[in-house]
Amino acid sequence: MYAMCGKLIAKPNQRGQLVEILLRAAQTVGQLPSCHLYAVNEDLADEVTVWVMEIWDDKEAHDASLKDERVRALIAEAMPLMGGAPSGAELKVAGGHGV
Repeated sequence: MYAMCGKLIAKPNQRGQLVEILLRAAQTVGQLPSCHLYAVNEDLADEVTVWVMEIWDDKEAHDASLKDERVRALIAEAMPLMGGAPSGAELKVAGGHGV
């Protein structure tokens, strides 16, 4: 399995709106059988940071989701709320509870 942990920085006072968009993204990709997890998390220590944790069958499934028109529309909606480019890590799932 393929995982991503993404760090997104919202512009000041925009995190709530960004989280709402990401939760809609979670509903959208959650309908895809290749998506096992899309968790949106607000950083408790930083009022502008959002972490998104994703688990997919493989990298190709994740990349294919980015071509979906609904996902592309949500990305376009989120971009103006962000205070910079997203960062994070690509990961290989070794196992654990829930995977």
